[in-house]
Amino acid sequence: MRTTDTIAITGAAGFIGSYLVSHLNRLGFENLVLVDDFSNQQKNRNLEGKKYLELVNRDLFFEWAVNNELQCIFHLGARTDTTEMNYEVHKSLNLEYSQQVWALCTSKNIPLVYASSAATYGNGEFGYTDSHDIVTTLSPLNPYGRSKNEFDIWALSREQTPPFWAGLKFFNVYGPNEYHKSRMASVIFHAYHQIKQTGHVKLFRSHNAEYRDGEQMRDFIYVADVAAICVWLMQNQPVSGLYNTGTGKAETFKALVLAIFDTLGLPPQIEYIDTPEDIRDKYQYFTEADMTKLRAAGYEKPFHSLEAGINDYVGEFLEKGLYF
Repeated sequence: MRTTDTIAITGAAGFIGSYLVSHLNRLGFENLVLVDDFSNQQKNRNLEGKKYLELVNRDLFFEWAVNNELQCIFHLGARTDTTEMNYEVHKSLNLEYSQQVWALCTSKNIPLVYASSAATYGNGEFGYTDSHDIVTTLSPLNPYGRSKNEFDIWALSREQTPPFWAGLKFFNVYGPNEYHKSRMASVIFHAYHQIKQTGHVKLFRSHNAEYRDGEQMRDFIYVADVAAICVWLMQNQPVSGLYNTGTGKAETFKALVLAIFDTLGLPPQIEYIDTPEDIRDKYQYFTEADMTKLRAAGYEKPFHSLEAGINDYVGEFLEKGLYF
């Protein structure tokens, strides 16, 4: 991948997509084709100040691609609402649209990095390893995770493929440019605003005897690390396949909010509330990415610790109302 390459990014106005655009700009890439629906004006603020060639509506992208050359595609566009129970919504955007992107990359010999999700792992009964052997046995807990897993299964079954492809199983990503995501924004985003407004933060009480209140665990990864992984994979193109995108270290929600209080210089005040009944039976108590495959492929850059990521996000972006 050269700085002169023309690169398409779907979901470019979204959280991870817009961060990747800015990250690429900082690396000297400006020949960027940004693909999204661009109907959400709040989300479009994520693109202010960024350098790119063209904006292309997602419904027109494949028509556009017929007469234009691309050197690679980052396919990050998706319907990410895990509370949307209508599978047809996810099927259209996360499965069928992704299949069209795959077909384009295959026919025009374009390398592809796409967003899968750790939601494919369900309750983690088969672990959190990105082995291809377990993909067909996974049981996602919601239609979003199901749609992502069905595309992974479909991709792995293809005889005709892009020259290089990587499906990234994003774990709990947080960081700047998620302002528009409402309920789907990260726990860090919501906790920060609770603390600023009330002086305390609410966390879900544990309904699992194996975990104390606030000690449910997730693999939280700073979006800066996600962008770095995306670019590294496209530049180095190791063996094609699925790659976990986490830190490999689970952290508790309690540790997360304590880091926010610490960054703000405030005494910690935590209130525990019952997990809503509509998600209680689908609630994950532990996720942790097995990062062996990516490390074995040659990715050596260290990940932000939870404390360092929160300090940067809260101190440099949320407190200042800035985008990246």
